[in-house]
Parts: sequence; C-alpha cells; structure tokens
Amino acid sequence: MTRFMIAGYAVLVSLVLFAGVIVGAGTVFADDRPNIILMIADDQGWDGLSVAMAPDVAASTLFHTPRLEVFAAQGRRFSNAYAPAPVCSPSRISIQCGRTPAALHWTKAAPAETGHRMIEPRITRAIPREAVTIGELLRGAGYATAHYGKWHLGGGGPGEHGYDEHDGDTGNEQAFAFTDPNPVDLFGMAERTEAFMRRSREVGKPFYVQLSWNALHAPGNALVASKAKYAKLAAGGSGKRAEVAAITEDLDTAVGMVLDAVDRLGLAGTTYVIYTSDNGAGGGGRRGGLSGGKGSVWEGGIRVPFIVRGPGIAAGSWCHLPVVGWDLLPTFCEFAEIPQGEIPREAEGGSLVDLFLDGDEGDIVRRREELVFHFPHYQSGHSPHAAIRIGNLKLIEFFEDSSLKLFDLAADPGERSDLAAERPKDAELLRRRLDNYLVSVDARMPTLDPTFDPTAPPPPEKSRGGRKGAQSDKKPRKPK
Repeated sequence: MTRFMIAGYAVLVSLVLFAGVIVGAGTVFADDRPNIILMIADDQGWDGLSVAMAPDVAASTLFHTPRLEVFAAQGRRFSNAYAPAPVCSPSRISIQCGRTPAALHWTKAAPAETGHRMIEPRITRAIPREAVTIGELLRGAGYATAHYGKWHLGGGGPGEHGYDEHDGDTGNEQAFAFTDPNPVDLFGMAERTEAFMRRSREVGKPFYVQLSWNALHAPGNALVASKAKYAKLAAGGSGKRAEVAAITEDLDTAVGMVLDAVDRLGLAGTTYVIYTSDNGAGGGGRRGGLSGGKGSVWEGGIRVPFIVRGPGIAAGSWCHLPVVGWDLLPTFCEFAEIPQGEIPREAEGGSLVDLFLDGDEGDIVRRREELVFHFPHYQSGHSPHAAIRIGNLKLIEFFEDSSLKLFDLAADPGERSDLAAERPKDAELLRRRLDNYLVSVDARMPTLDPTFDPTAPPPPEKSRGGRKGAQSDKKPRKPK
C-alpha cells in the first residue's frame, strides 16, 4: 500500500483485508484506490474567486464564491500553480497528455494574427488519436472515466481518448446554448456527475471525472437573479464585469453541487477533488497583483487557482512550491497505482502526491527542473514570447527583438522589477536553458515576415484574415 493510501485509508484497513462482494461463484474484493475529480474553470484568473491564492494577497471583493471558500478551508491551496499555457486548448491537451504545449506543437487556440513583424508558426489543432491520455491510462487501470463540458481538442472527442461517458466533441460554442435555469449547462454537468459517481459506486469501481466548466465564455447567460444581484453591486461599473461576477457565482454553485454529491454518496473519505483553471483572465493590467493576462506568459496569463481536498490532506493548508498542469497525469497515475513503466516515457510532469499530503515538505521529481511556457504568437497586444522558471527566477524572452526580462518571483510576483541588466549571468543562463528546451522538443517558432512594412498602420488586435503566408510551412526557426 502506498503512502498516500495509508494516510487516507488507515481506518479502513481491517475492512479492506477481508471485505468482498459475492458475484455468482466468485469474490470481487473492494478496490481501495481513490476516486479523482478534476474541475477546470475557463478563463478564471488567479484573483477570479473570493478565495485568496496567497497568504499575503487579499481575496477579490468583486467575486463571491462561498462554496469555493469552504472547499479551500477543507483542503490545500497552491500559491504558485500554473496553467500549461495562457490560452485554453493548449492547456487542455497538455493536461491530458502530461507534456508541455511546446512539445505537443499546440500553443494557440485562436487563428493566427497577421500584419505583424513575425509570422506565427503552424500549429497542431487536434489531439492525435495515438496520444496517450489520462482517460486512457486510468480506464486501462480499471477506473470508470467521464468527461463533462468543454473538450475543445477535436480528435473524435473524449470517447476516442479514454472516456466512458462524455458530452461529445464540444467547444466554446456549446456554452451559449444554455441559459437560465441551467446557465452554460453548469447544473446539468453537476447532475450528470452525481449520476456517474452513483453508478460507479454501485459497481465497485473507482472513478475519474473531469468537469471542464466553460461558464466564463458566456457571462451573459448567468441566472437572471445573479445578474440582477451584481448589476446592483457594480452600479456605475462595467456591465461585462458584473456579468462575469454573476456567472462566477453560478459556477461556484455548481461546484458546490458536486461537492455535496460527493458527501451525500459517502465518498468524501475516498475522493480527491482538484479545482484549477486553464489560463488567466483576459484584460491584462495588474489585477490580483499580477502582470498581464490571457494571451501572455506574464504571471497574470498563466498563474491560476489550484485547490485540492481529499484523504490525508490537512484542512486550511498551503503549498508554495511551483506546480503545473502537466503534473496531473503522473499524479493521477500514482493514485491509480499504475507502474512507472506504463506511463508514457515522454510525459514531463512529476507526481504531486507528496505535495498534496505534505505541502512544502513534500518532494516532486520531474524529468526537467525548469518550467517552460511557450507562446510564439500575437494575442491581446502581446508579441511572440516564451518564459522559463527555475526556482524563484523567471525569464521572459521576446522573439521579435530577442530582448529579455528577468524577475525574482519570491520578492516580486507582480513582475515589476526587471533584473536582466543587474544580473546578466542569471539572465543568460536561463535564456540558454529556455532555448535548449525549445530545441529539444522541436518547438515551432515564429519567423520574420519579409513582406512586413513597419510604416503600415498596425493591424486590428484580433485580425483573423490577411496576407498569404500567415500560417507558415517554413522550417521553424531554431532558438539561438
């Protein structure tokens, strides 16, 4: 029995040793591996809930998420948690496959912008059928598997990638079909999850369910009562922000429905629940004390909420070590007791089980020390760039002019003080480590556009059409 099982199931040892269910002429022993629920919000920034995501940072006063407040009090919060990418689908495929978006060659969700100094690289836009996913690994290990909500990865949908039950090959557009009394299908997803958990319990199978909430893509679809509440609270403010706050509270209600179902079915002692987001919120600025937002690898674009509760996890606890979405695949494999040799060799993450149980005293072992975030695209006013974090140091490299910015995130999580000129050796070391990683995974890079006219008016921020060559098939530029 592994250490996390001992922590979570010591009280059940005497029962597990002899418990069985008689089925025909045989005996099927109880499966004491834990259940896993992964909830991924969409476009929810580090400050997008009324739960502080660092001990010294005040919680948002705009959003009201009482169920997530209780959930956080029951478990452990991670103050240095990262989405794999600053946009949705690259983060989602990274989580499914346990690899960086750079390695998977899928680094952007929206179409390429044109009319800029550089041509965005060609990217993959569907999960390959041969990809090995969390769903396939866990189903192969005997878990019942389900995926509800936004898939946004193509490839035939969740059913082709290890999920017994699912909502199909869905994307953002499905969000707009559901309004009051089931905004963005939030409550429907929660109800399907409860039914799935009940069926899994009845047949004695551990389960994995992923809820990919895409509520924040359709804030206008919030409950009428929720919109009225925040319209009053935001009197004189932004109507869009009020709608985002309204749908955020509706999302919180749906999260609470799932947690209530776990408790009602008697599964709280055998179930790990993880809540996070696929990228930061839009708008940039310095909300929540962080710089940037969706579409950038500044902290505001990639640092996200991350909360976990479950057996052996101390209530109201913290972990400040950096974690990232591609760590989830090896984590869930450890829960499922999948031998190391059966985990894909190319998986890049490290199991978080020790950190779940012991916080900063725990260990995490990855293939590489560095965390790399690669966004060789234009979006939200940002030019192609990439970042690397090693320890508390983070470097951002901008591909248009090869300029660098260096930050000490322990002292400066808001990335206000650029140390590149003051600490050139550290900046050069991290730049080499970043570029070497990108070369090692054959990352796709932007290329200079020979037809670019610097005297021409800048293109619209969200250009969708344009000049021939916007999707380049040229051999990608290698980092220097």
